[in-house]
Amino acid sequence: MAVEIKAPQFPESVADGTIATWHKQPGEAVSRDELLVDIETDKVVIEVVSPCDGVLESIQKSEGDTVVSLELIAKVKEGPADAAPASTASEEHKAASEQGASDQSAESLSPAVRKLIAEKGLDSTQIKGTGRGGRLTKEDVEAHLAADSSPSTAQTATTLSEPSKQARAAQPEAAVMKLAEGGREERRVPMTRLRARVAERLMEAKNNTAMLTTFNEVNMAPIMNMRKQYKEAFEKTHNVKLGFMSFFVRAAVEALKRFPAVNASIDGNDIVYHGFYDVGVAVSSDRGLVVPVLRDADSNSLAETEQQIIAYGKKAKEGRLSIDEMTGGTFTISNGGVFGSLISTPILNPPQTAILGMHKIQDRPMAVNGEVKILPMMYLALSYDHRLIDGKEAVQFLVTIKELIEDPAKLLLEL
Repeated sequence: MAVEIKAPQFPESVADGTIATWHKQPGEAVSRDELLVDIETDKVVIEVVSPCDGVLESIQKSEGDTVVSLELIAKVKEGPADAAPASTASEEHKAASEQGASDQSAESLSPAVRKLIAEKGLDSTQIKGTGRGGRLTKEDVEAHLAADSSPSTAQTATTLSEPSKQARAAQPEAAVMKLAEGGREERRVPMTRLRARVAERLMEAKNNTAMLTTFNEVNMAPIMNMRKQYKEAFEKTHNVKLGFMSFFVRAAVEALKRFPAVNASIDGNDIVYHGFYDVGVAVSSDRGLVVPVLRDADSNSLAETEQQIIAYGKKAKEGRLSIDEMTGGTFTISNGGVFGSLISTPILNPPQTAILGMHKIQDRPMAVNGEVKILPMMYLALSYDHRLIDGKEAVQFLVTIKELIEDPAKLLLEL
């Protein structure tokens, strides 16, 4: 009996997805819960697994094809996983080996391979495939091109190695290699759906909001001293390190309570004031910038906030963040300081109306009570939508965060 494999039900915020990588090919054995295919959306990569043991009978959607919710993408013939598929796959591979080159029909090639072959004017039947069942891969085409190159060109050409899963997620299609005059290399790589969506949203924020940025600086010595004094006890008690982000999340929540407009959003001609505090934390991943959300951040302790941020960071690196974990958010915090940024102007994350930018902590000479002292200072930046938030509110909001960070006792005592 054939079991239909369908794309998952995407949430309303995700219109469709793209078939990124098939991990199994027709005729191969599959086990229950074994990964079949990755579907890339503009937010996350979704893994689709087999619902049963059997054989992958057919693939309806190739790599690069667009799919919508619950669309048929493949069929699995249910049955013992170690039956016919192994012999079928081995026979296909043996036949390909005997022929010296696999029979590469246009339909069997991935979009990236078809594109590269068309651009180079190659005959796919003259290229030996080393993929599953003798399937032609991008690396096979590149190796064929390198073999046909002249000695001088071959010396300057760069051979692409098989990318890791993370690199494949970041660059789902093969790079088109070009050697310009003088042997200078160029690579053309299609933009990922996530990168394209990020670019779209950034342009939307720039073009559709009255965005301004106000700056201030904060003395980090009090927080750093507290952290130094209690970091061992904190880690021993809560099994997580005490970082700076939890303090800024707590300070931001307190400031949002005092200035509700900063926690609001614009919906057409309406202003939506949120009675909850879902704080997004910008995280860099191999696929691009993602913003997982700390739900009800006002009810979390410092330890719970740190644990959640660490968990999100790990998931982002592994590409396991779910759509729900990145949906919503009423305010965002971005920390460019981890990369060494001294000052920047963060861009809004629509439909939010404000974003806080943290930066590098750097020792600077400061005037304190008529004396010059060397203090660890951090620039803070608040970008906001002037359509909803007045300059006075924005400045007072940022000053509130500054005061709470410089006097953490007020922060912890909720003063």
